Amino acid sequence: MASQRFVGRAAELEALEHWWESPFPRPGLVWGRRRVGKTALIEHFAAGRRVVFHTAARRPVLDELAELSNRMAATVSISGRDLRTRPYERWEDLLEELALAARDEPLLLVLDEFPELIAISPALPGILRAFLDRSRGKTQLRILICGSSVRTMEAIQDYREPLYGRFDLTLLLHPFRPHEAAAMLPGLRPAERALVYGIVGGMPQYLEWWDQDASVTDNLRRLACRPGSILLTEGDRVVNSEAEAGSLPAVVLFAIASGKTKHQEIADAIKTEPSRTLDRLIQMRLVERQIPVTEDPRRSRKRIYRIADNFLAFYLGVLESYRAEIERGLGPAIVGEIVSDLDDHMGAVYEEAFREHLRRLAVAGRLGPSVVAVGPWWRTDGQDQIDAVVIGRRNRTKVPVMVGESKWAREVDAARLCRKLAAKTTELTAAPDDLTYAVCARESIVNASPEILTVTATDIFASDLT
Repeated sequence: MASQRFVGRAAELEALEHWWESPFPRPGLVWGRRRVGKTALIEHFAAGRRVVFHTAARRPVLDELAELSNRMAATVSISGRDLRTRPYERWEDLLEELALAARDEPLLLVLDEFPELIAISPALPGILRAFLDRSRGKTQLRILICGSSVRTMEAIQDYREPLYGRFDLTLLLHPFRPHEAAAMLPGLRPAERALVYGIVGGMPQYLEWWDQDASVTDNLRRLACRPGSILLTEGDRVVNSEAEAGSLPAVVLFAIASGKTKHQEIADAIKTEPSRTLDRLIQMRLVERQIPVTEDPRRSRKRIYRIADNFLAFYLGVLESYRAEIERGLGPAIVGEIVSDLDDHMGAVYEEAFREHLRRLAVAGRLGPSVVAVGPWWRTDGQDQIDAVVIGRRNRTKVPVMVGESKWAREVDAARLCRKLAAKTTELTAAPDDLTYAVCARESIVNASPEILTVTATDIFASDLT
């Protein structure tokens, strides 16, 4: 299997560097779901710097302070005190000593899994606030607060909380996008990268689990088709920790995964109003709310919902239906059926990867000036769906400038697909002749005229735009 290595996160590293170089910066906040790569990012950033790195584990308070004191002993020297035999017993004393150690030279304090510290020491945010107010401008101590509990990390930024307004950096880490995930799969062909991304999504840790020297079947046999296998266990963990198994969020996720994508369909399936739960799942980036890209999201009622996390969509939409028999030992016989289900699963995944690629092109200025949105479109009755519509601003008016279709097929005929697209555009715009076209396939596109933008997995899963 591929060895672990740090890839991507250029924008996040740049933000951390800017924060570090600021004079007397207030704390930084780094958070995101488990497995998203927070610790790897911070370790990479901290390399070569003086750092005290503490990962909380919900130990008793004195044990946490003793462990942190031990970490300090490896980095700073405290005159007249052996931190290993005489650890600090108060947060205030430990923080003041760190501030003194950073009086003349920057020192980084990383408090990883900060929600675990709050759980055993609820007064810590207030203690930290008082310390920050006292020491402002007097020390070069830089503090990074990190955590995986997205709800807790967002809550500590609330205006009612002690640390409100005291962060100079807030960095929410998301799973890798397609071109970022590709950097972790250098041993695979682009179409294979697309398939892996559709199965395990953009979590760096999940991508590291994939054996690039083995086939898809062998990987799924190892990762998903044995009792207690890693993807089954991880699916349980995501549902349990992120959505609270058995609770309303988990029930909503299962409803969407089963094909209940409209608001009323979800409400009928779970027998209650789902709006608040959906908002929470959207905030956690487990679910995405889609509306036609031409409509105002504040007013449109033509909304549908999809599982936004590729791994969770695979786990709930494909793997879960075989779960009971896999646990009974039938996995080796089932793996072929799971592989057969992948084409259906990949359709929606590849459509979103196509839209993400168009967004990258728009940022690079490759789709013309003033692109303001890229998204799907459909009529009121749900018919004539177009996978991607690019909206541009022309004469202060938002108008469609490009339409595109994505197919999870090895080869597509661009001329045939564009004829179908053209028929749909008469409902989209009063000026269909002004539109340009984009066509996306897995590996190759035939019969494409020069003015058509052609996209394959080679384009989507490439680190650089060509």
